[in-house]
Amino acid sequence: MNRPRGKPHASVPSAPGPGLSVARRVRAGWQPTIADFRAWAAAALGRAAARHELAVRLVGPTESRALNVRYRGSDRATNVLSFPALPSATAVAGWLGDLVLCPAVVRAEARAQHKSARAHWAHLVVHGVLHLAGFDHEQPGEARRMERREIASLRRLGIANPYRAPER
Repeated sequence: MNRPRGKPHASVPSAPGPGLSVARRVRAGWQPTIADFRAWAAAALGRAAARHELAVRLVGPTESRALNVRYRGSDRATNVLSFPALPSATAVAGWLGDLVLCPAVVRAEARAQHKSARAHWAHLVVHGVLHLAGFDHEQPGEARRMERREIASLRRLGIANPYRAPER
């Protein structure tokens, strides 16, 4: 996926996490900081985090829906889309790819699922980064492996298992 033109990227110098850029095409409501995105991506990637880079793009429902129709054939806005880099880009530069998140969908899902916005954002970023790293959930065994990795990554961040219903 191409990075959006004309919009500034906020980049943070190399730290214990992956290289990261964030493009905010929408600004309504609470959104994670670059440090949040970096921590969540690092939790998903583990020890390999510092060797990788990725871009995060926050978009509105219209753009999310258009991308979801074009790349997944689903005519609705969605929470997160992952666009993995070509293997050659990952091998040479450590480029993982791009995550596209729709804050409006993330907020609505968090409310509907009675989860904190921060915990839901963290889960979706971890989930998306794992897709960029080659994890998938098309087959039952793959799904269990990916889910275990998500739960462990989130636990390291102090976030409860997102697949269990929250206590009310």
